Amino acid sequence: MDLQSQIEQLFKTDRKKFLGFIRQRVRSQEEAEDILQDVFANVLAASQQMQKPIENIASWVFTAIRNRIIDSYRKKRADTFSDMQLPSASDDPTDSFESFISDKTSDPDTELLRKTIWERVQEGLAELPPEQRDVFIKNEFQGISFREMSEETGVNINTLLARKRYAVLHLRKKLKEIYDSMNGN
Repeated sequence: MDLQSQIEQLFKTDRKKFLGFIRQRVRSQEEAEDILQDVFANVLAASQQMQKPIENIASWVFTAIRNRIIDSYRKKRADTFSDMQLPSASDDPTDSFESFISDKTSDPDTELLRKTIWERVQEGLAELPPEQRDVFIKNEFQGISFREMSEETGVNINTLLARKRYAVLHLRKKLKEIYDSMNGN
């Protein structure tokens, strides 16, 4: 059996095992499916240029999958505060936290909720270490990119991304109580 046929057979027999492995490491089933398809397409293409036989094809494919998962982690952008979804808006991805806050509806309930959220955000920002608070404010409120901040301060972009992530996680915890009460939890 030639190498391409062996790879196709492996895909047919071990597809669920590979998907399970990927699914434990990514956020969604769709992303897992995409990774699996990408890897097998790349493995099939690479197999055409192989000069030597591959001793353990399954191991070779698992390594390719693991490397592809790592690549997907590297390519993911940082979580932003603006990406937060309102609990009641889970069916409508366009209904983000940012659109809720900037909504100009002026009924008393919405105004009170908006005021409460902003107070929590301000409390949460005050609790953050200055480095995290500054990165968050510059990126979210002032629109300054991580590259610009890095050039200005000399701090590595990955460090800035980590600081922003910690700030976002802290603010999410601060706002969870409000979201839970909105959602009736």
